[in-house]
Amino acid sequence: MSAGAALAIRLGRRLWSPLRSPFAPLSAGFGSLRHYILNRSTSHSASVTVHTCASGPHGGFTSTLFVLVEPSHPGNVGAAARALKTMGFSRLVLVAPRVALVQSDPEAIAMASGAEDVLASARIVPTLADALADVTWSVALTARMREYGPPQLAPREAATAARDHAFSGDIAFVFGNERTGLSNEHVERCSALAHIPANPAYSSLNLAQAVQVLAYELRMAYLVNEERAAGAGTPEGEEGARSRAPSEDIERMYVHLENALIALGFLDPANPKKLMSRLRRLFARSGLEREEVNIVRGIAKHILLKAHGRDQSSSS
Repeated sequence: MSAGAALAIRLGRRLWSPLRSPFAPLSAGFGSLRHYILNRSTSHSASVTVHTCASGPHGGFTSTLFVLVEPSHPGNVGAAARALKTMGFSRLVLVAPRVALVQSDPEAIAMASGAEDVLASARIVPTLADALADVTWSVALTARMREYGPPQLAPREAATAARDHAFSGDIAFVFGNERTGLSNEHVERCSALAHIPANPAYSSLNLAQAVQVLAYELRMAYLVNEERAAGAGTPEGEEGARSRAPSEDIERMYVHLENALIALGFLDPANPKKLMSRLRRLFARSGLEREEVNIVRGIAKHILLKAHGRDQSSSS
């Protein structure tokens, strides 16, 4: 090394030495950031840090589930997670997603774009019955109006009703597969229907877009209660909150009632027509309480006992 080169190196070190200390934290910060990014690319924590305007165990933001039934495209799942987080929600449930390990799918993560925590914490269940097991009220989103089934609401009406029902337990909004939507069986498991009145000439909404529309309407409805609470008023719906029966109990009631009607000879299982669908719609409008479910099941039990006793006496 020449004397000139050695002199240049010594001079450079002397100039850099006083500058290195102030930049050390910045250098360390970039190192930590690099470590965080690398870890996030291989491991997705289930810890959700969504901050909402709701507080307490009955806040609509914390008691509202968004259920996607058999979603086909990972990107839509990720985009739905992002839609939820932008509106202050975090509880995503996936029913039998077509892509295994969808939460770690690169497309889903990319489309989540900052809502990876909501995506990672999504609960995966095999059936809609499992998703709604502890839910007290649910809304099925449908692309078309249906002649039979639960009561039908516009998105804003559904959000207003959700605001009232959220005080009595978990509620859910259910979205179907991108191509086939929800089956009649799925729809009948829900308490109400909602239909987004899009442009009739081109009404096709992407799954995540539909989630965004409902999440927005729900946010607007729930914020009304937050404003009332801030003004020391009673949030709407809390005064009339009742001990509503969970979906699981209501489904057992329907099975019990159907068996009783068959035993009574009122329902022909070979030609049921739309009787049970109409009864489901009737009960869905009332918002059944636990005690009311028990009463209906008590009636069904009595009918079955009478019918079985009659059969035994006639056979003897």
